[in-house]
Amino acid sequence: MGKLFKITLSAVFLVLLFSASISDKTDAMSWPSEDAALIRNFGSNDNGKPVLGMLFSGGTNILAAENGEIIFSRNSGDTASRLPSPLGAWTAVDHEDGLISIYSRYADDNTAISRHESFVQLGKTDILASSGSSGWSAQDGFYFTVYDRRERQWINPAMIITPAQAPGVQPASVRPPQILSVNFKNSQGQTEPSRVLIQGRYTVLVNAVSPVINPGVLLAPQKIICFVNGAEAASLNFEAISARDGVLMVYRNGLVPAKQVYSSSPAFEAAEIFFTRGQANLEIIVQDINGLSSTLAARIIVN
Repeated sequence: MGKLFKITLSAVFLVLLFSASISDKTDAMSWPSEDAALIRNFGSNDNGKPVLGMLFSGGTNILAAENGEIIFSRNSGDTASRLPSPLGAWTAVDHEDGLISIYSRYADDNTAISRHESFVQLGKTDILASSGSSGWSAQDGFYFTVYDRRERQWINPAMIITPAQAPGVQPASVRPPQILSVNFKNSQGQTEPSRVLIQGRYTVLVNAVSPVINPGVLLAPQKIICFVNGAEAASLNFEAISARDGVLMVYRNGLVPAKQVYSSSPAFEAAEIFFTRGQANLEIIVQDINGLSSTLAARIIVN
């Protein structure tokens, strides 16, 4: 199945990278559904690997997020090998700024845009497909991603579409992020919940969520910043995730392999810090896409 997944991703990249280049910029994208529920967002920790888009549950119609042109589309059975695809039924739409929006895992019986013929022009909010289940999906809905073919990276859709703009969301329901826990992993891979540590290098594990829409939808935050004794030790952000030689890379004081950030589910490995004997003041700041933030401060005793 791993080989199949690599083959499928290769097909996706061929479509994305060799499409015609376009230089104009697009306006802010719109929400890709009027009634589907956002249940996972970009940057979420999915059992040790990053979510590269937005996962929606339920809903009826999937809407084009921006004006563009369909450059590739297929139903889940349209493969030469006839083996199942993790994306299921999917469509890629090229926008006039080098960005491509991809809609996948939706209903396999779609007939919305001339059966997804290539080079069909779409207007913002045109009906593109129907929510459903295909590919590696566990429930009805769809998966929405945004890819920048120039920079060869996935873009956090919330940089273009603010989650708080989802239909039905009231300003009063938008709350700041929550820091659920902060723990430390030593060089032997053991987790230390205590604030009393032995001198050495530790990975700071931050479990933080952003209840942007309602308390039942816990999304990943936008940024996690760690300070030690008032100096910034690390800044982890989820604005984009790149691919370098087939390895996913996340920005944490520079690009680092995603496995260094997501190996501890559901927490994020937000920083690597060497604690010396004495006392250290640790401050964690978590920010969301709406500019709201939460702070946790702790005094660390190092023996």
